[in-house]
Amino acid sequence: MIWKTRKRAESPPSTSQGAGSGSATAVALSPARAMAAEGETPTAAPSLVAEGAPNTECETLVAPEQDPDDSQEREFQQVKEDIHRQVIGRIDLSFIGTMNDRELRLEVRRIAEQVLEQEGGRLTPEDRERLLEDVIAETFGLGPLEMLLKDTTISDIMINGSSTVYVERKGKLSRTKVKFANDAHLVKIIQRIVGGVGRRIDETQPMCDARLADGSRVNAIIPPLALDGPLVSIRRFGAKPLQGEDLIRNDSITREMLDYLRAAVRARLNIVVSGGTGSGKTTLLNMLSSFIPSDERVATIEDAAELRLQQDHVIRMETRPANVEGQGEVTSRDLLRNALRMRPDRIIIGECRGAEAFDMLQAMNTGHDGSLTTIHANTPRDAVIRLEMMVGMAGFELPMWTIRRQIASAVNVVVQAARLSGGLRKITRIAEITGMEGEVLTMHDLFVFHQTGLDSQRRAQGYFSATGVRPYFAERLESTGNGLPMQAFEQRLLNGGR
Repeated sequence: MIWKTRKRAESPPSTSQGAGSGSATAVALSPARAMAAEGETPTAAPSLVAEGAPNTECETLVAPEQDPDDSQEREFQQVKEDIHRQVIGRIDLSFIGTMNDRELRLEVRRIAEQVLEQEGGRLTPEDRERLLEDVIAETFGLGPLEMLLKDTTISDIMINGSSTVYVERKGKLSRTKVKFANDAHLVKIIQRIVGGVGRRIDETQPMCDARLADGSRVNAIIPPLALDGPLVSIRRFGAKPLQGEDLIRNDSITREMLDYLRAAVRARLNIVVSGGTGSGKTTLLNMLSSFIPSDERVATIEDAAELRLQQDHVIRMETRPANVEGQGEVTSRDLLRNALRMRPDRIIIGECRGAEAFDMLQAMNTGHDGSLTTIHANTPRDAVIRLEMMVGMAGFELPMWTIRRQIASAVNVVVQAARLSGGLRKITRIAEITGMEGEVLTMHDLFVFHQTGLDSQRRAQGYFSATGVRPYFAERLESTGNGLPMQAFEQRLLNGGR
């Protein structure tokens, strides 16, 4: 029988015992040697080794070597934590109220430099500057996240515990070298984020939706629900909202499709944007809202405020979760009912996901034409089915044909967005709801994207086409001064796509 025990790399062989995190090597001791190391007298044991055979009493196990970069990063984080603690202890709090943000940052940097000089540590100029910037980020910002938030090419930040951070650039995921000191450090940053919008996260309420100052969407979940450390997802939006021309340049839409959507918004058609997670629904909703005339009063309702409308007359509302006592919750449905009393010309709901669908359809049917919302679904037909289901969640025992008639009367256009292979985002369908035939809701496609395959980089390839169907709302577009030439809808391939 072979006995195996591991030891830390820095421990002498004579004192090695149990395994520890960060082990670089491992040795094995025979039972006799292990007992001798503990001060016990070994007893004789029958030999299982044939005479003349090589001695296999001791087997050496080699554990994976510790990554020196990880060791240096941990040491750097420890030094940063010590410097930050000393800086906070030396700040004269009586003068903070008299300084603006720039002066306060300069003062913190000056104190941090003094601490570094007194510590006498050997740091390269690059590490010294990084340490100073990190201390300032810890004091005023979001710590290690600050560097990622400054990178405008990043669209998503995904944190899987304190030592694993992924980002998405141009639809591709990659792991970064960004690390937090430990899980407690990450939780502190999360609490700073959610506290900024008046919410809380702790063991009694371990999940939270929030937003950053720039409108980026944040979702966080911490232990005990997150088993391997705190989890954070940050969906970022560009400093400048994408416009229709940007979508054309990105081959996400064609000129004919954009012209139709612009006319539909200006003609006050009710539009539902459908798509999966990360398909660009909010980006598309922002783009569509840019076509709303500036003289209209628009009310927005969201779980976490992400929409950035460019009109002046906008009233923004945000839901509120219940407090720790289970009181004080304000839902989208509550806000929608209140918004109807605020004389809005249009209502935009960031995402329809529950019983508020019933009130939204009622609003669309009672004078609030031109309203917009988004819904999670894979096709326009699936979006209608989900709407039926959510209306049923409102608590009213309505027959299905009544619900479908409400939808057919309220919703005019469904725009389908999708995130395709390789990270490409495209408008894959624009469909109109034309009414009812018996108990069946009828709809037809005006424009469709056809995927034909993948290129060498596994990015989706395909083309846009017009189906040749005349728009059901052509007369309404014409009567509101937003008519389009019928040639735009003739059956043919359209420019755009890849």
